[in-house]
Amino acid sequence: MGNQDNKLHHFVGIKGSGMSSLALVLHEKGLKVQGSDVEEYFFTQCDLEKAGVNILPFNADNVQKEMIVIAGNAFPDTHEELVRAKELGAEIIRYHDFIGRFIQPYTSIAVTGSHGKTSTTGLLSHVLSGIEPTSYLIGDGTGHGEPDATFFSFEACEYRRHFLAYSPDYVIMTNIDFDHPDYYESIEDVFSAFQSMSDQVKKGIFAYGDDKYLRKLKVDIPVYYYGVNDDDDIQAKNIERTTKGSSFDVYYKNDFVGHFVLPAFGHHNLMNALGVIAVAYFEKLDMEKVAQEMLTFKGVKRRFTEKTVGDMIIVDDYAHHPTEIAATIDGARQKYPDKEIIAVFQPHTFTRTIALMDDFAKALDLADHVFLCDIFGSAREKQGDVKIEDLGAKIEKGGQVIKEDNVSPLLDFENSVMIFMGAGDVQKFEQVYENLLSNTTRNVL
Repeated sequence: MGNQDNKLHHFVGIKGSGMSSLALVLHEKGLKVQGSDVEEYFFTQCDLEKAGVNILPFNADNVQKEMIVIAGNAFPDTHEELVRAKELGAEIIRYHDFIGRFIQPYTSIAVTGSHGKTSTTGLLSHVLSGIEPTSYLIGDGTGHGEPDATFFSFEACEYRRHFLAYSPDYVIMTNIDFDHPDYYESIEDVFSAFQSMSDQVKKGIFAYGDDKYLRKLKVDIPVYYYGVNDDDDIQAKNIERTTKGSSFDVYYKNDFVGHFVLPAFGHHNLMNALGVIAVAYFEKLDMEKVAQEMLTFKGVKRRFTEKTVGDMIIVDDYAHHPTEIAATIDGARQKYPDKEIIAVFQPHTFTRTIALMDDFAKALDLADHVFLCDIFGSAREKQGDVKIEDLGAKIEKGGQVIKEDNVSPLLDFENSVMIFMGAGDVQKFEQVYENLLSNTTRNVL
């Protein structure tokens, strides 16, 4: 980065999950950082405020010529701050292009896939950090910049093919699924993006073996498949799922790699852990240390985040695709095998709701009871040709629509697990429910 290190880095859209992570990384590396965004509160700003990073409301006057302006992917070139930056001749660089440049000096490990990116990047960063100096960027808004880092682990998003800005040493690929229907035309289109990304990886790819599309990758570097089957290179055996997590042995071909205990739930988390173990193994890290670090993993924000209110377990989860919903419910069944599971789901974007309607209904029916919140649009999509009631009609286990000012139907359940799922603002429904529940519990006492 050279003499640019002493320039002020101004983030346009600093509250975005990736942007806030990157801002923290640069700040912790001793660079000068500030940013701008809407004034609405986002959970990502908490760590930025703790670090003393200045967050300004959007305004063209925030931009000065001598800055490096890092532009969030959600904001077009017509955004007032980017227009001003261009007028002034300031250096403007898109978020993904900045990272592509930034990772070059490190042993870089990208984590990509349609689902599981954040949880896997979180586990990878946690394990590596405990063994070697590691900088990381996690999609839950967490970032850390280690001045003398050996490794750089980061989440690489496939949306609009942004991950093609990266040429990492390694990549973990968790799966390929049809998502982002506002951009991708088909599952084949999604696959072509992952194939292009694979062509840019320098040393090796670790891919989930049960994914038929990942099995089709054709590249000049080694692809190591992980899973539970005999045709997987990195294999989990002797798996025991308990209410405390999962324990398992790992083999590479016929070589014993180690015994691991993962304090996370569901088959998907066990597979994510295999990808992490594979990276550590091929980088010749001490596998006993890897096992030790894994034991202390606390999870990432908004991925099966739990609290107890009265006799209810309340879970907050980012799941916004049918595959993720099914995985979250599977995790809840493992941890709470004797409790009823209630799903409260807020779809994210109209295009996704239309494209995956039947799959959403099937996944939600894995819960014991289902409630729905109105569809959350996005900056790109304010409305669409689908209503939440259309989804509700397809769900056998319920599908009643609740409003923020009336979540009282949720109070009918006792001693159960209530999972709030979505990538929009489903937390506001959770907050209202929690407050009502607390008051009810107090009144009973």
